[in-house]
Amino acid sequence: MKADQRLVDKSPSAGRPRDPRIDAAILEATADLLVEIGYSSLTMAAVAERAGTTKTALYRRWSSKADLVHEATFPAAPTALATPEGNVAADIRAMIAAARDVFTSPLVRAALPGLIADMAADPDLNTRVMGRFIGVFDVVRERLVHAVERGEVHSDVDPGRLIEVIGGATLLSMLLQPGEQLDEHWVDQTAAIVVHGVVA
Repeated sequence: MKADQRLVDKSPSAGRPRDPRIDAAILEATADLLVEIGYSSLTMAAVAERAGTTKTALYRRWSSKADLVHEATFPAAPTALATPEGNVAADIRAMIAAARDVFTSPLVRAALPGLIADMAADPDLNTRVMGRFIGVFDVVRERLVHAVERGEVHSDVDPGRLIEVIGGATLLSMLLQPGEQLDEHWVDQTAAIVVHGVVA
């Protein structure tokens, strides 16, 4: 970024409204650097330089590298159940496809190993990060409750375990096949196995 375009945040007060241009520049710089150099090599100083701002501006917005990386990697909580209710098998396939799409992107592939390690070492960070996915968990829970009421799903299926099964299957496949894409056939097969285990 050219010097005359630098978005330096000189506001002295934490109460002053944040400049969305600086937020966007920081998140874009973080995403670009993650793909270029990886999580372990990423520093707040490098992000500030790429974004054309200061480390003070970064820390005013994000308390740690992990918090910044998480927001750059997952700018919004994933949603996978936009379709109408009434077909739990379609819901499960949509969740698996969405997990595949999110976790296999170059940005997430670059960020996730280091982010998971930092989350494991910091319970408070883990709570903050996972809190952004509460909406997804609530939607899954609501859909399963309704599917149980319709007699489609076993009453003892736990929504949290279902999310873990889907996310875990996706992550393990990425580890076992790091250079390969998870195609629609993989989604169909995984969905068939999961549906067979939850449908009454």
